[in-house]
Amino acid sequence: MNQDLVVFKGTQDGVYIYIKDGSFNSIKKELDKKLKKSISFFEGGQIIDFKGRRLSEDEKSELRRIIKDKYKIKISEEVKEEDNFEKEEIFKGIGEGMTKFIKTTLRSGQFIHYKGNVVIFGDLNPGSVVEAWGNIIVLGTLRGIAHAGSNGNKEAIVAAFHLQPTQLRIANFIARCPDEENVDESKWPEIAKIEGEEVVIDTYLPKK
Repeated sequence: MNQDLVVFKGTQDGVYIYIKDGSFNSIKKELDKKLKKSISFFEGGQIIDFKGRRLSEDEKSELRRIIKDKYKIKISEEVKEEDNFEKEEIFKGIGEGMTKFIKTTLRSGQFIHYKGNVVIFGDLNPGSVVEAWGNIIVLGTLRGIAHAGSNGNKEAIVAAFHLQPTQLRIANFIARCPDEENVDESKWPEIAKIEGEEVVIDTYLPKK
């Protein structure tokens, strides 16, 4: 049940730790277990940040203690989300910009990050993560984690035939997902966007 709650993703700058939805105690146990088995993976490197499941500052502190105190792995200084937005120009091509097409369903444990728009010909299953600087369009059911406008563009959207995300974010705004029991599957495609200071989800009905 608790497999793959924690996934390591290496980049040229260091390692990101992707945390998936689950009990925090299970996340801690799995992180400890995976660090013990993969300690050589971190030699000479550092952990950059946590991504995926939103963690409180207390939860982040607990995980950092395991990483730094128990396994002596270096963690880079935490960078606030707003600072990340300033480092690279906010992606403006949500109307006509670079787009990555993925012609398959994404399974649990798969992670996609793209500096543009992402279109998926399939489903986004629980445990999978898509992070895009632009829009995210899923030609199927979105049940995983989707973060559009991830480097700061609040005009980005997330759209799918059926929106049932584990977590949905646009820029630094997070949508509140309804309880599963109360979710009725829409007969029409759905679109999530920022209105005011919150993410709203509407039925997409093209104008005649």
